[in-house]
Amino acid sequence: MDAVFCFMWCEIGAILVHNLFLKGQTMVRQSISISEPNDEWLKAQVASAEYSSKSEAINDLIRQARRRQLEIEHIRSELIKAEQSGFIDEQPDELLANFKEEARQDGLL
Repeated sequence: MDAVFCFMWCEIGAILVHNLFLKGQTMVRQSISISEPNDEWLKAQVASAEYSSKSEAINDLIRQARRRQLEIEHIRSELIKAEQSGFIDEQPDELLANFKEEARQDGLL
C-alpha cells in the first residue's frame, strides 16, 4: 500500500511540476487504454528519465503530432497556392539564374 501511495504521490508531483511549465494551461484527467507494447515503451521512457511520467510522455507525443499536422497543412496550402499560380515558361537553368540574381540583390548571396 505504501509503494502505491508513493507512486501516486510521485505521479501527482510530476504533473504539478509539469504544469508550472505550461504557463496557465490546465490539465484534464483522462483514462485511456493502450496496448501492452506501448505501455512497456512508456515505462521505459520514464525509467530512462526521458520523461518524469507516462502523462508527460503522452502529452509530448500529442504536441509533436499536432506540430507535424500544422506543418503538413502549411505545406499542403503552399502546394495548392503554387498549383493555382499557373505554369512558368522558364527553363530550370534560367529559373536558377533568376533565383540567384534575386538572392544577390537581397544580400543573401
